[in-house]
Amino acid sequence: MAALGWLTPRRRSATARSVLAGEASAEAARKSTTDVLDREGAGREPEFPVHGDERAAAFFDLDNTVMQGAALFHFGRGLYKRKFFDTRELLRFAWQQTWFRLAGVEDPEHMQEARDSALSIVQGHKVAELQAIGEEIYDEYMAGRIWPGTRALAQAHLDAGQKVWLVTAAPVEIAQVIARRLGLTGALGTVAESIDGVYTGKLVGEPLHGPAKAEAVRALAAAEGLDLARCAAYSDSHNDIPMLSLVGHPYAINPDSKLRKHARAMDWRLRDYRTGRKAAKVGIPAAAGVGAVAGGTAAVIAVHRRRR
Repeated sequence: MAALGWLTPRRRSATARSVLAGEASAEAARKSTTDVLDREGAGREPEFPVHGDERAAAFFDLDNTVMQGAALFHFGRGLYKRKFFDTRELLRFAWQQTWFRLAGVEDPEHMQEARDSALSIVQGHKVAELQAIGEEIYDEYMAGRIWPGTRALAQAHLDAGQKVWLVTAAPVEIAQVIARRLGLTGALGTVAESIDGVYTGKLVGEPLHGPAKAEAVRALAAAEGLDLARCAAYSDSHNDIPMLSLVGHPYAINPDSKLRKHARAMDWRLRDYRTGRKAAKVGIPAAAGVGAVAGGTAAVIAVHRRRR
């Protein structure tokens, strides 16, 4: 039986060596668990948007980012229905819209033609009249073209207590309607000149496009006390690279080929809602789950207040 004594459990106090062995084993187990957690968390983004960060805000391009197609073209369609212009003009708007939807990019010549047409069409009409019509046109042609995915991103910022602005080359009156209907903070857009509440057919400054958007965002951030490094911007177009480069959290949404290439080179987040596929190298924010005046916003804000 003595030979089998090694099978019988024996009560004895732990030796110094056994204590050392136990501590070493426990330390190895703890370190192994920590390493696993570190590896699992390595690819995760920090929570974003950051809740309660009042110095952060989000800036969204409109056409093909928040909404399918171009707001100006949908607006033109609504004005045609109300007999603001003839069939020839409608066909031109339709061609421009079709090209925009197929190409997915902004053609400067088409956009300029559309703006010139719109300005000539609204000349002599009251600002209040166009604002009221804009509400109707939103319901008729725009509400059903909002990208749900981009809407969710905007809502994530709102839920985090942050302000969310549309920044677009579209007329500011239309942009403000869309922003209000989506529950956003407000909008920066191209301002058409008006005297005594009547459109003159001219612009105040130039359209809010390209670098002008970045200047508008910069000016608004200064006025609002925002830290651009903590802000986010979203766009589909390479024309908005200046605006996207201005913030700490740039997102390429439904990007054109030039923006996609640039975003990948800069390691920006990408998201494509046109086919439902994920184009993101890094996912959308965890918390989401899922045109104005060149040189800044001062003139935009001043002119808009003067209209009121």
